[in-house]
Amino acid sequence: MISSLQSALDTFPTVSLMSQPTPIVRLTRLEQACGARARGIRIFVKRDDLGETGGGGNKLRKLAFLLGEALATNVDTVVAMGGLQSNHARLSAAACARLGLSCELLLVDTVPKHEVDYRENGNVLLDRIFGATITFLPAHSDAMSVAQARAAELSSVGRKAMVIPTGGSSPLGALGYAGCAQEILDYEAANGIEFGHIVVPNGSSATHAGLTAGLQIAARRGKIVRAYSVLHDQPTTYAKTVQLIEGALALLGASDTPFDAASDVTVDGSYRGDGYGLPTSAMIDAVQLLARTEGLLLDPVYSGKAFSGLLSDIETGRLGTDTDVLFVMTGGTPGLFAYRNTFAPDIAR
Repeated sequence: MISSLQSALDTFPTVSLMSQPTPIVRLTRLEQACGARARGIRIFVKRDDLGETGGGGNKLRKLAFLLGEALATNVDTVVAMGGLQSNHARLSAAACARLGLSCELLLVDTVPKHEVDYRENGNVLLDRIFGATITFLPAHSDAMSVAQARAAELSSVGRKAMVIPTGGSSPLGALGYAGCAQEILDYEAANGIEFGHIVVPNGSSATHAGLTAGLQIAARRGKIVRAYSVLHDQPTTYAKTVQLIEGALALLGASDTPFDAASDVTVDGSYRGDGYGLPTSAMIDAVQLLARTEGLLLDPVYSGKAFSGLLSDIETGRLGTDTDVLFVMTGGTPGLFAYRNTFAPDIAR
């Protein structure tokens, strides 16, 4: 039977960019290596790093709704923005190529990394391959203002542009992860399992917000999404997440759904390190541990830092014992190639 959540989501125009539901798999070798098994903790991952478009990643769920709206309103050009190694920019370029839309990217020089690999490899290289028009902006630029000005310019010559914020993180974009919440609940029902913790990285907040909104509508308030902030500090991330949850609930016609931000939103800012995109030793260890036990790749900016937080919380007992944990792998693997000096500093050029 179709749930009320799925029924609400089905009222929005969408495009197909990835196969859903994405698989959920258990990490038995990792459990042994990190001491989880001794605590009775089983670790699962939801493979949202997979996808048929652009190398995969969580932004595809958001873009399914955003670009569905674009096609429904006769948009011909998408203006997207992000940091130099933005996964959202890469997937916007790929999705636009697939749908026949023009794509213009505004990439802000946010992270103080100046190696050639960071500036020209990874997502930047793929942006070029997908045929996007790229404008590079200096640090601290107001990319949204630049995007809106560009949209107005396009309008003046008879074009129609959609401006998509950083990370695709708007209430509409967040609906992609309300749908993911439904997938998780369906998996639990089909497999006789209940995840005690759902864990995600929180960058621009829509992944966390969408999951929480979906669980709220599905009347699963006791199931809290635990997020590790990697872009902003904890207070900023928390406030943005709450704002997006409220916006997503409003779009779904569920503004009256019981929602208590203080108890329903959990953000841990302890694993961001010195700032967004700047490596931490714990992130490096987490990426290497998962790669060497399960053959799976985390990215260095988002999932790597969040997974380091998860491993630490398992080790220190913060997640308790005898519980099942689901980590949402959000993708971003191309970013690893931009961080060659982080993972292989001794390799000569």
